[in-house]
Amino acid sequence: MRQIKNFFTILLILTIIISFPLLNVNAREGEQQNIYRIRMGLFKNIETIYQIPWYYLAAIDQFERSIQPVRKDIPEKKGLIAIYFTKEKWAGLLHPDPDDQNPGRIQFFNGFGVDGNGDGKANRDDDLDVLVAFSNFLLRYGTTEQAIINGLKEYYNEQSAKIILEMAAIYKNYNRLDLTGRVFPIPRWFNYSYQSTWGDTRGWGGIRIHEGTDIFSSYGTPVRSVSHGYVEVLGWNKYGGWRVGIRGLNNIYYYYAHLSSFKKGLKVGDIVKPGDIIGYVGSSGYGPPGTQGKFPPHLHFGMYKYNGRYEWSFDPTPYLRLWEKNQYSKR
Repeated sequence: MRQIKNFFTILLILTIIISFPLLNVNAREGEQQNIYRIRMGLFKNIETIYQIPWYYLAAIDQFERSIQPVRKDIPEKKGLIAIYFTKEKWAGLLHPDPDDQNPGRIQFFNGFGVDGNGDGKANRDDDLDVLVAFSNFLLRYGTTEQAIINGLKEYYNEQSAKIILEMAAIYKNYNRLDLTGRVFPIPRWFNYSYQSTWGDTRGWGGIRIHEGTDIFSSYGTPVRSVSHGYVEVLGWNKYGGWRVGIRGLNNIYYYYAHLSSFKKGLKVGDIVKPGDIIGYVGSSGYGPPGTQGKFPPHLHFGMYKYNGRYEWSFDPTPYLRLWEKNQYSKR
């Protein structure tokens, strides 16, 4: 059965390669759309063979692409597919030669490595071999959503699996990969002001650092999602008041706090895009649910990065300034 699947994999992948010649990973920015098309072609054809919905494969690939730059133990892969296998995982934990590329010997030692492109080698640096290998792994669990969740939890961890599923939901919703747009959280026709306040000391509830940038504006000013994302959190927090937490495809958690209210109908699990209204500026927080007015109205905007193990905050001000500049450069 595996040989039959590999045969059809090779045929379909060759069709993609003929239609869209593979590009150098250092392709010019103008060729990025072609890279997205080729990558999507691979995902969709793997879906045809393995019945694994393409958006799960896209999310797994994007998750790995998002964590590699911030992990010292994982190299940043330069290819169409970012999924990374260690030598030991690829060849088999007990394999005496972790650099072996013989598919038969790798299978004997229960390694992940397979020959996905028909060249007779199981090469963990080959995009097609890697994508087929991960698809084979997922098939051990099945192709339903719960089966894929189980596989992802086993391969990564529970939090990583959750984030991958959220990314998959975004890709499924928009049916495309090129979801990279960003906007400033306050529309340009409203008055606002801000400066870098990340890292400042805060005392309410105990000494801590300020994990965001405060954007001061009037009560009721609309607050927009800065990116495509998945609404992870919505509700009350004693520090942030009425707040929304949205996970983006770059594996950044965007935190919008001190709102006066949410957009009507917004709920956990919703998919948003850059510019979607998610709530309105207020002064909520620093107390039990409903507390208002302990500080001037403003949006607390935070950004947190997850690397597959833990999450940390970083200064969003440089990003806000870039998005603000882009906002005013558009007519």
